[in-house]
Amino acid sequence: MTTDSPTVAASGLVCRVGAGVIGGLAGGVVFGVMMQATDMLPMVARLVDGESVLVGWGVHLAISAFVGTTYALIFGALAEVLVASTVLGVLYGAVWWLLGGLTLMPLRLGLGLFVLDSAAWQSLAGHLAYGLVLGLTYALVIPGRLGAE
Repeated sequence: MTTDSPTVAASGLVCRVGAGVIGGLAGGVVFGVMMQATDMLPMVARLVDGESVLVGWGVHLAISAFVGTTYALIFGALAEVLVASTVLGVLYGAVWWLLGGLTLMPLRLGLGLFVLDSAAWQSLAGHLAYGLVLGLTYALVIPGRLGAE
């Protein structure tokens, strides 16, 4: 009898996605604090036609949870090892800087694409910090690390 039943596989996927959401939200809080310090959250709110810091936080954390989920789905078991997960997280943060910070967000807001000004470099720092925390958190909360099975 094997343990690779559909129920066990689905349970593993749910656990990975849960760890991705937790890691994404943890990274999102760190990045969000950085954005709040540089008054960037109102710009994030503009993605949904808002303008307040509170709306910016909501949008940012929703995106953070989504990115954490995709991290879990893409990297899965490969990211269960702390060092690998941390490196993958930082690299994934850089990818999302290119995809989100330099491409999707400027497109949505009618701004220039791939503009490398001081705000872009601050965004890179935030995305790298996000990825670092995502990768660390994912590897630490994935089942088996904290005694969960």
